[in-house]
Amino acid sequence: MIVINTHEAKAKLSEYLAAVEAGEVVQICRRNVPIAQLVPLPKPSNEPRPIGLGPCEEGYDIPQSFFDPLPDELLKAFNGELPDPFLDSFAPDNEASAALRAAEPPSRYKK
Repeated sequence: MIVINTHEAKAKLSEYLAAVEAGEVVQICRRNVPIAQLVPLPKPSNEPRPIGLGPCEEGYDIPQSFFDPLPDELLKAFNGELPDPFLDSFAPDNEASAALRAAEPPSRYKK
């Protein structure tokens, strides 16, 4: 381990970074009190990531029901064919929304 003070770290940072790349640990002190360490990062793997890192070696069991068609109600909801009761509770009634659409915009928006 290399122990240095902050002044020396500022003056010779590139040298200490080269030492860290070589595997050294550099401890930086302020008035001889340790405040930080420069440590090398782990090298990235050059090997391809293995396939199937799941918890079981033989793979996962996918039930046959996974491939069954979805119920009609669910398909309609996904396709937007069913009203959404949550959103409809926030929507204005038809008369009020029609009046808003028919009203002229304020003069500051006119061209």
